[in-house]
Amino acid sequence: MKKHSIKVVLSCAAIMVGITGCKNSSLSSSKNISRATGWKINAKEGGFQYNSDFKEQETPPGTVFIEGGTFTKGRVQDDVMHDWNNTPTQQHVQSFYMDETEVTNKMYMEYLDYLKKVYPPENPRYENIYKGALPDTLVWRNRLGFNETMTNNYLRHPAYAEYPVVGVNWVQATQFAEWRTDRVNELMLAKEGYLQEEALYSALNGEVEGTFSTEAYLNNPESVYGGQIDSLQGKKKKDSIPVFAKRSSGVLMPEYRLPTETEWEYAAQALVGTREYNNYRGRKKYPWEGDYTRNGQRVGRGDQLANFKQGKGDYGGIAGWSDDGADITAPVKSYKPNDFGLYDMAGNVSEWVADVYRPIVDDEISDFNYFRGNIYTKKAIGEDGKVKILKDSIVYDTLPNGRIVAINLPGEIKEEPVGEEETYLRINFSKSDNRGYRDGDPGSSRFFERFSDDEDDARRMYDSPQHKVERDSTGKILRQYDTSNFRTSLINDEVRVYKGGSWRDRAYWLDPAQRRYLPQYMATDDIGFRCAMSRVGSKSKTKNKSVRHKKAK
Repeated sequence: MKKHSIKVVLSCAAIMVGITGCKNSSLSSSKNISRATGWKINAKEGGFQYNSDFKEQETPPGTVFIEGGTFTKGRVQDDVMHDWNNTPTQQHVQSFYMDETEVTNKMYMEYLDYLKKVYPPENPRYENIYKGALPDTLVWRNRLGFNETMTNNYLRHPAYAEYPVVGVNWVQATQFAEWRTDRVNELMLAKEGYLQEEALYSALNGEVEGTFSTEAYLNNPESVYGGQIDSLQGKKKKDSIPVFAKRSSGVLMPEYRLPTETEWEYAAQALVGTREYNNYRGRKKYPWEGDYTRNGQRVGRGDQLANFKQGKGDYGGIAGWSDDGADITAPVKSYKPNDFGLYDMAGNVSEWVADVYRPIVDDEISDFNYFRGNIYTKKAIGEDGKVKILKDSIVYDTLPNGRIVAINLPGEIKEEPVGEEETYLRINFSKSDNRGYRDGDPGSSRFFERFSDDEDDARRMYDSPQHKVERDSTGKILRQYDTSNFRTSLINDEVRVYKGGSWRDRAYWLDPAQRRYLPQYMATDDIGFRCAMSRVGSKSKTKNKSVRHKKAK
């Protein structure tokens, strides 16, 4: 029996070898044959459907590819400000995509135009959507300076179309990125035949009542465009049966977002083109090679390499050949890009990044894709077992300065914090809000309990002012300033990092390692932003990988 059973096992094994391809290599080499079961993938008869033709992520509109790697994050130059808020640490960054320029007035105006047409501000229901997205043009005003021309013209006049948008706070910048994600994915679905090309303009023209949301499409596609998506199906539609793309289709792109501080600093340094060992050790002072802000090459020798304040009362130099070409902001692409192909990573405007500010970088807990600011959420599920779509409701938030912004628009999925079901007995996270992890939470200090005597006050290591703002039944704003004399810091979980020098800054701030902070609801005339997107799949692009293999041979 033993010998017989062995023979049976061997014969079965031989059969399996044949299925997996040792005796039938053509079968195993087919990308549409499962290596797990031997079944057909994408069979006409049905079964498992998967995009077996996917090559690699397409470069998103307006961005360039940033190949990830290791670098020394932090400042190693002289710390004349004595902040000591970015001591050097070794970090590794995954590959990602980043806008080649800052978001311009023209790009932001497209966003405003969309909101104005889809959510008309004259409709009381939508009034605060458009108003909440408007940049603060009053940031140009100065008590003892004449800047009314910029106040009235900078955002909308075509003369400033390719200038970086300013007056945008951190909250508005993140909402622009969310809007951009949905518009780009709409375009991708139309290109691949899941939507008609006319569908892109259906909401703008008032032909449908709802709009497109990427997450809503993935989780409940029938809810998109106010439930009218069937009439907007493209050439993928089969026999009047709607066909929807899934995440496994490989058509939809990851979300646009603000870059993390680590990503921004890595991209600004652009060590990919350096040949000096000291630069790998964090010694590179600017996004370009060298220790000076003027061009040392024969062509253009002496020209400034960035738009910044050169001295007291000197925002551009003497008129003529020595001028840097700008007094306020400059049009994007006015100066040479760095070795990644990114423009204005020093000068022009400073830029918001995603991180919550802390005066330390805790490299002991993470030296891979470091980021402080994680708030983990999940999709709210209704009693019917489906995700909750905000069909008619709009979720607003009143910022500390009284400004009202729309956090969720109609047609989007309602999100809620993760709870005990997701955190119980986990070792990698234990709660939804991790902004204060190891710096501002009870585990941060031996003397944490001393920071507050108020039982109702969430004890904070950073005892920042707590201004309050609310609206009464008539809509009137009621502001209550924190008049305490015992506040010791401006740092809290709503304070965000911004990077890079601006047209208002001296050359000291052009160092990519420099970091500053501002409350996320505030805006200035010298802070803008650019978007990033994570790369899915391989670290390097396919063509780069093939080149390396050829060199190795």
